[in-house]
Amino acid sequence: MLRLRGWVHWRALILAPTLWLGTGPAMAEDACLARVLDRYCLGGDLTALRAQGPPPVIEQTQGEHRALVYQEGPERIYVLSYRGRIYKVVRRYPGATQLRFEELYQTLRARHGAGEDRSEFPAYADTPGRRQAAIRRGEGRAVHVWRPAEGWHVELSWTREMGLALAYLATALDAEQRAANGAGL
Repeated sequence: MLRLRGWVHWRALILAPTLWLGTGPAMAEDACLARVLDRYCLGGDLTALRAQGPPPVIEQTQGEHRALVYQEGPERIYVLSYRGRIYKVVRRYPGATQLRFEELYQTLRARHGAGEDRSEFPAYADTPGRRQAAIRRGEGRAVHVWRPAEGWHVELSWTREMGLALAYLATALDAEQRAANGAGL
C-alpha cells in the first residue's frame, strides 16, 4: 500500500505543474476578444505582446495609456493599450488613394457584410474626386464600421490625419478609456 500511495504522490507532483502550465495560456487567451493581423490579441495583455515578438520602433506612455508602433514593410501598426490591456490595433497604409480604399472596403464587405457608413463630407463633395479632395483638405472623412462579433468592431477610415487606416477596437475597453480620459492617446 505504501508503494501505491508513493506512486500516486509522485504522479500528482508530475501532473500538477503540467496542468497548471496548460491552463496558463488558456487563461491568458480568455481576455482575447479577437486575434487581429495574425499577431495582436485585442483585449489582451500588452506585456504578453512585448514578450513574444520584436521590440516596437516607437513606444510612448501617457498616464495609463501606452502606444507601441511596429513597422511591417511599408505599413505601420499602432497598438494602443489602457491599463495594460490592448483596446485598439491600427494598420496605417502608405499612399492613400481611392483605389486602395475601395480594395480594402470590398475585402471587408465580402468578409463582414455591408457594414455601416459613418462618413462625413461637406455638401459639395458629391463625387469620389470631390470627396478625395475634401479628405486631403481635412474637410471630410470616409469611415465604414463593421461589427463581426460581440465585444469588438472594425473601422476602415480615410482621413487627413491618419491617411488610410484599418482599426480593430475592443468596444468596451475603448469606451472605458474614452470616458476616463476624453479622446485618449
